[in-house]
Amino acid sequence: MANDIALTSAVRTNLLALNRTQDLVNRTQERLATGLKVASPIDNATAFFEAKALSDRALDLDERKTGIDQGISSITTALNAIESIDTLVRQMKGLAISAKTASGNQLAAIKTQFDELLTQITNLANDASYQGTNLVNSTTSQLEIAFSTDTISKLVVQGVDLTTAGLSITTAGTFSLSSVIDARLTEIDAALSTLRGRAQTIGSNVALLQARLDFTDRYVNDHEDGAGKLTLADINEEGANLVALQTRQQLGIGALSFAGQAEQSILRLFQ
Repeated sequence: MANDIALTSAVRTNLLALNRTQDLVNRTQERLATGLKVASPIDNATAFFEAKALSDRALDLDERKTGIDQGISSITTALNAIESIDTLVRQMKGLAISAKTASGNQLAAIKTQFDELLTQITNLANDASYQGTNLVNSTTSQLEIAFSTDTISKLVVQGVDLTTAGLSITTAGTFSLSSVIDARLTEIDAALSTLRGRAQTIGSNVALLQARLDFTDRYVNDHEDGAGKLTLADINEEGANLVALQTRQQLGIGALSFAGQAEQSILRLFQ
């Protein structure tokens, strides 16, 4: 345009160099402020989307980690219930043994306590729910824990029936008969054996889930570290870059000043 100011080649070259240096300064300051060398696809599309894929995978795995952790809590609830039921069954065994030498009112009280414990065992089993899942009051209940979003890797824990019906313990009945007491003791011993077996079976899943939880935790960290390698800035390097760029700016300003002085020298020749 007619009103444009014509600049010499030297001045224009120095201005362009200063502009490029200022852009680099701005970029370096942004990296220092955000801690990121790749904050958007504009910075580096390949690194950005690779890092996003790793971060998304880490988020998916983190959800699975939460599910595993909750699964451990569900199984721990079941184990606590089994331990408490075992305690009640052992109390019943003590009452049955006492009934052998009891008579009259004492025997009646033992029968009442025995049948009350039966009721409490079922109540306890029915109360042992965690987030809507009860693993000790029905063989149809089931806990499914997924380990991955990419595979069918999972653990299925089958519920057990540890109510008095499931343990096959019946009421005191005619405790005055020795044969009845012996029958109840046989049922109780079988129930205690069942409880031990169920505790061992269900409890073994806790160790498995804890191993998967530890692995998933490390796996999430691996993905997050990988994403960071692609996007995070080296703060020490960027700090050094900023110092170097600021020095370059000062040199550029000096060079621009020299270029201007050259034009002034030419002007003085015409004065």
